[in-house]
Amino acid sequence: MEWRERYELGLARMDETHREFVAFCNELCSVAPENFLARLDAFIEHTAAHFDQENRWMEAVNFPACHRAEHDRVLDVIREVRQRVEQGDAFLGRRLLEELPPWFDNHVDTMDAALAFYLKEIGFDTEACALPTGSTAQGTAAGCACQSTPEGVETCRNP
Repeated sequence: MEWRERYELGLARMDETHREFVAFCNELCSVAPENFLARLDAFIEHTAAHFDQENRWMEAVNFPACHRAEHDRVLDVIREVRQRVEQGDAFLGRRLLEELPPWFDNHVDTMDAALAFYLKEIGFDTEACALPTGSTAQGTAAGCACQSTPEGVETCRNP
């Protein structure tokens, strides 16, 4: 997975976490088969922390839940793949690594970009997880449009 400039969304903590995500994906692609499961566990732990961080920010500003729902779905899939790899399905583990880059591209370009834009717009402090003192922001995001596909997958985008 190649780091792209467009992954830089202007929030230092988010950008750093995204760089770590890309690095983990790359490590998983080159890890020896006997170490794959252990590194996948570390990736799951990192991804859960990554998503929890963004989820806390969204909760603090009452950002639409569709973004959090996608985080939950992706973690569920990764954990399911982990169980299948543990049972001997190495192919599914490698397939996950093929699917993560296009998912990440779309997720950063849509959901994370909308979140970053909104957090910057209202002056949200991602370090303190708080709005600035005296802020009049009400904590409702208007920039995320959510819709469900026929398969029942909800996606959000910045209109």
